[in-house]
Amino acid sequence: MAVEIKFVVVRQGEEKMTFTTKKEADAYDKMLDLADNLSEWLSLAPLTLEEDQREALSFFLAENKDALGQILRGANPATPVDGQAKLKAEKNVPEKKNKSEENQVA
Repeated sequence: MAVEIKFVVVRQGEEKMTFTTKKEADAYDKMLDLADNLSEWLSLAPLTLEEDQREALSFFLAENKDALGQILRGANPATPVDGQAKLKAEKNVPEKKNKSEENQVA
């Protein structure tokens, strides 16, 4: 019989996500705290958002806090927010050749 340890993030009595390490669970819980704070802050904005839109936006911003931080500091985000865009960018990067291959080409 195998024993598995799982870390479950619970919010308001609802299981949100299960992780295999405490570090991952803590990071997700911290991201959810940030999303809650952003949602409260967005409710003060001078525009009308439905609650589900506000929650989705705050969750998106919390998930991408590093890119958001770079944008707020006036820089372009180092990595694309969209995972698909990141994959496309990685595929377009030419592979580095090792020295023996460079000598053969030259």
